[in-house]
Amino acid sequence: MPSLVLDIALSAERLRAVYQGRANRILLHSRDGRRVSLPAHHVRPFLTHEGVYGAFELEFSAAGELVNLRRLN
Repeated sequence: MPSLVLDIALSAERLRAVYQGRANRILLHSRDGRRVSLPAHHVRPFLTHEGVYGAFELEFSAAGELVNLRRLN
């Protein structure tokens, strides 16, 4: 299954736009330089009071649909 590694560093303040309804997607860059537009609700399980930080693996189908997002560290 294809996958990308993402280093996510989003403060709680930056994610506030999502919870206020002003944004519903997060634009990220993979380690290999690809841009990824991720629906914001996929990072909710990893949200702390500080925000979302860490390395994540995003697995997707051949059609480009998200299959799994998991923390690596």
